Amino acid sequence: MIKKAGAFIIILSVFALVIGIVFVQQGFSKEGYLVRAMQEEQIELDGVNGIIDTAEEAQVAGDTVREHRHGIAPTYGDLLGGERFNPEEPAQLTYAQALNLENYLYLAVASFGLATVVKGAGAFMILTSLAMATAGFGMWRIGGQFPASG
Repeated sequence: MIKKAGAFIIILSVFALVIGIVFVQQGFSKEGYLVRAMQEEQIELDGVNGIIDTAEEAQVAGDTVREHRHGIAPTYGDLLGGERFNPEEPAQLTYAQALNLENYLYLAVASFGLATVVKGAGAFMILTSLAMATAGFGMWRIGGQFPASG
């Protein structure tokens, strides 16, 4: 019985290893995609050196855009003043464009964070699978040394 349980744990550890590798690969893949997409956009802002293509730079840039947007109006409601959005009004159009850029940058921050979490979860799965395989192999070996008692 111990030998069968050990074999079962070894099989589970192989699945955990494969899933962990997929998580790590996907984390790096999506992070690379984000970097390439951001480099294609070539967004540059004061306070950030070069093209924005990291979570830290996107955070700084998003905060900067938000600060500038609040310089136009503290809130969207204040900007409209009880009226409807008018794309002919330069302040409203600038505010809306700033809001879009801010959202883009903060989405990048969240996406980079998610990619990091996925890589970390994958690494944990890989380590857990190795521990499970070690325990399963030990159980499998022990189970072969002792006959089943009944």
